[in-house]
Amino acid sequence: MIRSLLRRVFSRGSTKPKVIAFASHGIAAASISQCARRVVEALQGHGFKAFVVGGAVRDLLLAKHPKDFDLATDAHPEQVKGVFRRSRIIGRRFRLVHCMCGNETVEVATFRRGHDQEEDAAGHTDEHGRLLRDNVYGSQPDDAARRDFTINALFYDPATQEIVDYHNGWADLKKKQLRMIGDPDIRYREDPVRMLRAVRFAAAYGLEIEKKTLAPIRPLAPLLQNVPPARLFDEMLKLLLSGHATQCVTRLRREGLHHGLLPLLDVILEQPLGERFVMLALNTTDVRILEGKPVSPGFLFAALLWHEVLATSKKIREGGMAPMPALFLAMDQVLDTQTAKLAIPRRYTTDMKDLWALQQRLENRTGRRPFRVLEHPRFRAAYDFLQLRCDCGELEAEVGDWWRRFQQASAHEREGMLLREGDAKRRRRRRRKPSTAQAQPDAPV
Repeated sequence: MIRSLLRRVFSRGSTKPKVIAFASHGIAAASISQCARRVVEALQGHGFKAFVVGGAVRDLLLAKHPKDFDLATDAHPEQVKGVFRRSRIIGRRFRLVHCMCGNETVEVATFRRGHDQEEDAAGHTDEHGRLLRDNVYGSQPDDAARRDFTINALFYDPATQEIVDYHNGWADLKKKQLRMIGDPDIRYREDPVRMLRAVRFAAAYGLEIEKKTLAPIRPLAPLLQNVPPARLFDEMLKLLLSGHATQCVTRLRREGLHHGLLPLLDVILEQPLGERFVMLALNTTDVRILEGKPVSPGFLFAALLWHEVLATSKKIREGGMAPMPALFLAMDQVLDTQTAKLAIPRRYTTDMKDLWALQQRLENRTGRRPFRVLEHPRFRAAYDFLQLRCDCGELEAEVGDWWRRFQQASAHEREGMLLREGDAKRRRRRRRKPSTAQAQPDAPV
């Protein structure tokens, strides 16, 4: 027990943190949301410690606007609720408190600590070292030590406008360095998702992963197979919607983390046409996010899996099935394979299927079909998807241009734009030969 206590004390960094004054970091209390300041003031007024913590502090130091402000305190959940009446306790594994001010909700967590190696036998980790229980209240130094990277272990006090830094996270940010707290090998085994987070932070914030932090990633990449699919989906969604998805995917491949996450990362990026399509979709998403425009996760995942659907559909058609039924069967097969690894919610898979099904209908420009497609509620998204296919060379640019003009044309002009059945068949035959050759390497996972 004494050895365990000493190890815990000396492995978690100094209990005397660096205190960084406002004159050095420049973050004013006014940078913190009004609700977060109110909760901190209320807790401190009742004698508790309370700080803005983690990503919000990191983002402010990098001159970025935080999406939310999380708080950490030495008050237990019931005590937080007693201080701030407009609040509710949530969670089973580890209870948190949501404090509400108007439309804003601030999440408050009690300081907690990680585990040490003496505790592994008590069932805190599985056979791979993955952390199963991390629900013990602790001190502020404990709470700093259990966080993943030094840049996420910073505490900001709005009352004093000071930053409390136990692991030199402030210095790492200034050096543009991403460094793990503790032994990286052990910390990745505790939670393999930290490897994905390392890639996301490095790409999104332009950081260099410190050598010791980087070294275990490739050897330990297979541990991601042990992470629940729903948790993997949440982390992949953050990565793909970070505004730096292109850099993130490139870095995933470089570090060997892509296998098993998405078929596109296993197969499609190895083929020229598939890589062009995927990278164009990611670039378009990044631009929209950085411009503050909305993006659809369903659209993005539909783009990522499109060439897998195409390859599977082609294989099914070779068995004699008609194109549309083959496409629908391919959708189901690809999504069944994918959701076993990455739990894409049904609300997204429904959108994905609509976008995929509309692609064949958009390629058919005869009869009354284009008028019916134009009225479809998903038409605009499907047209954007079609335009991506044209831009990457999968389809002739003329197809996307026709639909652009068809949308803008008057009813009379639209009648004159419709293709005759014979013309459409000849166009499809001319287009099919090169595209089939290009699509050959794309095989289902």
